[in-house]
Amino acid sequence: MIIGVIGGEDCDETTLRDAEQVGRELALRGHVLVCGGRGGVMEAACRGARAEGGHTIGLLPGEDRSQANAYVEFPIVTGVGRARNLAIVLTSDALIAIDGAYGTLSEIAFAHQYGKPVVGLRTWTLSLAGVEDQTMLRASTPVEAVEMAVQAAQKTLVP
Repeated sequence: MIIGVIGGEDCDETTLRDAEQVGRELALRGHVLVCGGRGGVMEAACRGARAEGGHTIGLLPGEDRSQANAYVEFPIVTGVGRARNLAIVLTSDALIAIDGAYGTLSEIAFAHQYGKPVVGLRTWTLSLAGVEDQTMLRASTPVEAVEMAVQAAQKTLVP
């Protein structure tokens, strides 16, 4: 399975620790991690995955492979800027959103539009006309986030 990890480049130490643990848990379960390939949540998640021998894909917004963080095993140069967020979503069987800003929000929205499950770990809350959207699963810990994402992906992959 390929699990997307999405989140901001600017985040606090707690968020970075959670992202690294998510990466570790994905690798321990044998799943591939895909992300935007840069810093913050993306780098921490890749660091965790690589520490456990996992595989990491970074879909980079620019035209230079050197933009990838040091833990991206397979950097993919897109040259499409923020439009790469859609490619991250479409590549993923499920996504884990950790913290994040508007780029993360766009990925959550794309995931909902394309029927990809999203697990949120201290991230955006969505509402329409004051009613909270319940389609995003909520996790309290990195381990729970990975378990929920894998289970959700398995349900969507069943023929």
